[in-house]
Amino acid sequence: MTDLKTLAAHAAETEASGRPAAESIAAVRAAGDFALRAPAEQGGAWATASTTASRLADLGRACPSTSWNVGTCAVAKTLLYRAFGVLEEIGPDVPVCGTGAPTGRVEDGRVRGSWVSVSGCEDAEWALLGVMDGSVFSVALIPMSDLEIRRTWDVAGMRGTGSHSVVADGVLVPAGRIAAAPLPGLLSDRLFFALTVLAPVVGAARGALDEVREMFASDRKPYMTAYTRMGESAGAREWLGRATYLVDRASRALAAVASEADSAGLAAEDGTRLGFEMAEASRDCRSALELLLDLGGTRGFSNSSALQRFWRDVAVGGRHPHLNAYLAAERYGEAVVA
Repeated sequence: MTDLKTLAAHAAETEASGRPAAESIAAVRAAGDFALRAPAEQGGAWATASTTASRLADLGRACPSTSWNVGTCAVAKTLLYRAFGVLEEIGPDVPVCGTGAPTGRVEDGRVRGSWVSVSGCEDAEWALLGVMDGSVFSVALIPMSDLEIRRTWDVAGMRGTGSHSVVADGVLVPAGRIAAAPLPGLLSDRLFFALTVLAPVVGAARGALDEVREMFASDRKPYMTAYTRMGESAGAREWLGRATYLVDRASRALAAVASEADSAGLAAEDGTRLGFEMAEASRDCRSALELLLDLGGTRGFSNSSALQRFWRDVAVGGRHPHLNAYLAAERYGEAVVA
């Protein structure tokens, strides 16, 4: 298992540098986290949704950005093996990044285009990128050494994911490295992809809860009161209880959706319900952070405070398109009245 203390110790450095610290990358690689979705015949785990979600939540509790990039690798490898099968040159623990957005094109075997928000691109060895090969939506597997990285990621949260733009300027790609895109037609795949986004957010909320629990265990007291400790305040205890309940509820939803994603016989209508449950879990995390920030006070907004980093990561990561709350509610409402 990954040494989570290593990730937590380097979380501030990860955010400041805009990419996971070298120590964090080494830790997750050594633990086999980049091999979560490598096939068993290659020595990988081909982990279930439940295993992957649980692992990413644990990583997110220590460093949400590192967790996010491990999840991105799991998605990229899922699509990679769907499209190309087992490739010897891509070992089970090799980090891979990518995006399915078909913003590149293939002309005479050469790929040109640019792709935005490619999480983990600075530490990946390969990229799986969406392209249009004539009129066919395809994916191209390209070594990162053949691509240009433009550092365009400048967002309030998940700053350490290094989700920069990647550019291909006429990169020659062998025919065997371009294939029709393995569209995620399986509901289980679509749920898996969304879970890799939700899990780091749930983990980050849990990490914020850890920070505030430490305040209650310390001699810190509410400012401008006669209390000698945070726990003496009934209001503070209630706020902590409410936040804990919300984080626990989000964790239960994460586990429940992952379990269903692993089960056989999912019907199409289940996807709408489970999508709504994931969006609501993300909203629970955001609501919990508001309560925890109240307890943290202005000190929690110090640049040196992990609490404000977790808050920003939850705020940004929880608004990924996979977790779009108003669209999830719209779709679920349509399904209910259909």
